[in-house]
Amino acid sequence: MVYVKGAEFKRRVQKLARSKKLACRFVADKGKGSHGRLYFGEEFTTLKDRKKEIGRTYWRRCAGI
Repeated sequence: MVYVKGAEFKRRVQKLARSKKLACRFVADKGKGSHGRLYFGEEFTTLKDRKKEIGRTYWRRCAGI
């Protein structure tokens, strides 16, 4: 299992969105503190602190994106 930081996850999702020609955006206003909402097309997930590593369970939960 490869662990990445939140910022790297965001970059990978944005790259995937570009390749699939989908809209992708991060809205920091939709979260408390360092949390924010990452939109991928019509789907979204709450992205935790972008400076910390994302765990295995978070990857599984976001697999639908």
